[in-house]
Amino acid sequence: MKKLPAEVIQFFQSQGFVIVSTVDKKGFLHSSCKGIVKISPSGKIYLLDLYRAGTHENLKCNPHISITAVNEHRFVGYCLKGKAKIMRERKLSGALLRAWEEGITSRLTQRVLKNIHEEKGHPGHPESLLPNPQYLIVMQVKEIIDLKPRQP
Repeated sequence: MKKLPAEVIQFFQSQGFVIVSTVDKKGFLHSSCKGIVKISPSGKIYLLDLYRAGTHENLKCNPHISITAVNEHRFVGYCLKGKAKIMRERKLSGALLRAWEEGITSRLTQRVLKNIHEEKGHPGHPESLLPNPQYLIVMQVKEIIDLKPRQP
């Protein structure tokens, strides 16, 4: 188990999405975008996966996972490596479901505000079309990699 420093937690909580990588049955890397529902300082990360596709199938066979996020403007980023399991809908707590709903509401609000300010983006509100979660991915972080370039 790896405890997460406050700056790593804050960085990931500020991301709209993260890139989640798993390994498929043929040994190839599979990457997809996921939303973080909750991060605990103890190193547990709850990820939303709505479609039961590649990531879901890969984790059933191989629990190794990594989560990557970068902020191009600040030139910082992290990759978190660990193992994950699938938490079924019947085991999801009300607090986790509320956190997911609050995240979707926040994303919709931000999109509407950007559209009002005439910033280019998606013309619709795709978040409103997302299905309800049937499960979460629960990751336990084992390693933290700082992606910030080192100074020579």
